[in-house]
Amino acid sequence: MISKFSDVFQLFNLAFFLVVFIGRSLILWFRHGINPFALGKGKKGLGRMLELLLLPWLAFWMLAVAGEALHLPFQPVRVLWNPAWPDWLPAQVLGVLVILAGDTLFVWALTSFGNSWRIGIDEKKAGRLVTNGIFVFSRNPIFAFIDLYFLGTFLLNGGPVFLVFAIVTMLALHYQIRQEEKFLLKQYGQAYDGYCRRVGRYATWKTSL
Repeated sequence: MISKFSDVFQLFNLAFFLVVFIGRSLILWFRHGINPFALGKGKKGLGRMLELLLLPWLAFWMLAVAGEALHLPFQPVRVLWNPAWPDWLPAQVLGVLVILAGDTLFVWALTSFGNSWRIGIDEKKAGRLVTNGIFVFSRNPIFAFIDLYFLGTFLLNGGPVFLVFAIVTMLALHYQIRQEEKFLLKQYGQAYDGYCRRVGRYATWKTSL
């Protein structure tokens, strides 16, 4: 029963993520004339490579999650991601809670972002500096959401591959955050510097509402 609930939950959550992600992108593109996809634009070296690999990496991970949830017969690396704790209730419950917490961050962040949401660093049309809503508590709520989503998926499925997915993603996103911080400081100057002093990179508990 636990594994069946886990499978349904993961498939539902994947669908939820794709609908929100694609829907918000289309709204920006067609209603406001803003292309939110800025991956790799104007970048070189490691920063460009990480941005260009983000969507293929995410797609491969989603295929792995869907394959696990659907119990597909053909999974090339199935031997590497056999569950480490099949149907272990504490891990399953914690995984669900972690993913739901991430979903909350994701929706709240998109709402707070407004038309300033971008996928990658948009040097030409950066939008306004957003410091309200969820950004009062975190400078990078969407990155925090992705970290929680990958971590929660590992807790639900176990196995070394999902652990590697989570670790590699967290490290890559942290690097991306550092690159974005340099751009934002250059773009917004003292306003962003003051914001960084008030709000933590991932979370802060001392806020001035």
